[in-house]
Amino acid sequence: MASEPKQPIPMPTKSAAGAPAEDVWEHVAAMDEFKLLLIAKAEFVIPAVLVFVVYYFLLPISVGYFPEFMSKRVGPVNLAYLFALSQFFVAWLIAALYVRGARKFDDFGRRIIDNLESRDAAKGGQ
Repeated sequence: MASEPKQPIPMPTKSAAGAPAEDVWEHVAAMDEFKLLLIAKAEFVIPAVLVFVVYYFLLPISVGYFPEFMSKRVGPVNLAYLFALSQFFVAWLIAALYVRGARKFDDFGRRIIDNLESRDAAKGGQ
């Protein structure tokens, strides 16, 4: 049984008040709340990515340049295995911190939507 190809979701061409979508996007891009949202996301994402990439590449670098140290036994495994396992925990920690930080992003999003709705209401009432 052949499945139908999925159709792309059409982008709205007008806002609720009838403004062209391009005007809405330009308005959102010019909003201070949107600019603050982008800054807030960048303040989290850029350092988080840098920390994870450095931490990720620290394992092969350590194994390559410090094999004696990384082969030290800690119980049934060596430090290299423990370091590799710790990368999962670091990824989970970064994800948990992102979830916590996303509340701030949601607040900016709510303010942007409220601003657009009040803009649409004002234009609709004219």
